[in-house]
Amino acid sequence: MNYQVPVGVFESELVVKKSRFIARVVPVCSREDVNIAVSAARADYPDARHHCWAYLLGRPADAMTAGMSDDGEPAGTAGRPILNVLQHGVIGDVLVVVTRYFGGIKLGAGGLVRAYGGAAQQALEQAPRVLCRAMTPCSIKADFSAEQNLRYELAALEADVLGVTYGEGVELAVSLPVEQLQSLKTLCGARGYLLSTGTREAG
Repeated sequence: MNYQVPVGVFESELVVKKSRFIARVVPVCSREDVNIAVSAARADYPDARHHCWAYLLGRPADAMTAGMSDDGEPAGTAGRPILNVLQHGVIGDVLVVVTRYFGGIKLGAGGLVRAYGGAAQQALEQAPRVLCRAMTPCSIKADFSAEQNLRYELAALEADVLGVTYGEGVELAVSLPVEQLQSLKTLCGARGYLLSTGTREAG
């Protein structure tokens, strides 16, 4: 359930038959982020011939949203190979913009696919990243007398306590790694705690 996300903006360059392919890796959380980052790449390299890109949101294996653009290159020779690299990689919530400066030698369709895919692959391999753990928000209700022990047990499960509400008993709002959910369910069943859950992604 966990995946990696890029840390900040990173660039690398690949030269193929005198054409320069500048690949920029950008962390994104929405299509709006993608539009802003693509516009920034165009502004940074205004004299480049093409700014081809692909992005995906969520885990690479089953992204919630994905998109791509050939930006004037022959259909399927730029955006698609960049997206293929993303989908078969380990980094999610990411945009890769590959800016091309034409070097005077035509690469052909196969050459373009290899160049754009290769530029994206090189940049993603070199870009700094951090682990994004799949988290689930939970609400746990217990008796007042159980609060201290419950907090200790939650810490052992790597859960973060987000808030506490006191009423007839105590209710803790927590964020828990998804892989620990079954352990929490077992714990709550054994202790008589009342548990409700949901899901979200957290870096």
